[in-house]
Amino acid sequence: MFEWLVTPLTYSFMQRGLLASLLVGVLCAVVGCYVVLRSMAFLGDAMAHAILPGVAVAYLLKGNLLIGALAAAVIVALGIGFFSRQGTVKEDTAIGILFSAALSLGVVLISTVKTYALDLTHILFGNVLGVRTGDLWLTGCVGLAVLITIVLLYKEFLVISFDPILAATLRLPAELLRTLMLVLLALTIVVSLQTVGVGLVTAMLVTPGATASLLCKRLSSMMGTAAAIGALSTVVGLYFSFYANIASGAAIVLVATCIFIMVFLLAPQKGVLWRISLRRDVDPAG
Repeated sequence: MFEWLVTPLTYSFMQRGLLASLLVGVLCAVVGCYVVLRSMAFLGDAMAHAILPGVAVAYLLKGNLLIGALAAAVIVALGIGFFSRQGTVKEDTAIGILFSAALSLGVVLISTVKTYALDLTHILFGNVLGVRTGDLWLTGCVGLAVLITIVLLYKEFLVISFDPILAATLRLPAELLRTLMLVLLALTIVVSLQTVGVGLVTAMLVTPGATASLLCKRLSSMMGTAAAIGALSTVVGLYFSFYANIASGAAIVLVATCIFIMVFLLAPQKGVLWRISLRRDVDPAG
């Protein structure tokens, strides 16, 4: 058993991949709690695909793909906040417009790259075992900045998310905080690209948070539980992908999904099987 655990870590690419996966798993889980509680799953998916123009431009200019994705994600996040700020356009409408425009622009730019199918595949599906030291530093710095911001503005984000009336009473800058939350989501999506890719990043944002919501009532405990689930999913998924020789991002998501299904069935009070058992205890004749 010890050898089974240690052998993958003898490779430097596995060490970098494991560290990157842990950072992304925890970051996505914490930010994902807001995504789950505010029903922002569509926003997460839209922004994940909206970074394609930045990736394409960075590739054409032979620059860092993550930097290009970061710029595109922040622009889209600010654009959503700008168009929906006055209430003339609803947020989901602004998301749909900018998502479609950014995705179309990304496809146009990528189609000009003759070898895009090979060169940009890892952006779409992730390549955690290809994480370089520079990517690791970028992921760590951005992830730390996002988590520190969430800690410092925890109460403010809590109020604007669940009690807009109280937010107005306290004269909180609700629009600014909402835009900042969009930017934090964009940053989280970008640093997750190397690990799980555009196609699977929404799953890592939603699944650990949804699982934790079945186990916790307070947001703080929900975030801690989600972070633990995200970290566990990434470690187990990475080991599974190493020994089964399968895509690491997909393996991580499948592990997270299995944990969700187990909790969905067995969670105290909220689990399906728990409720069935409780009904039988209350009504033995049934």
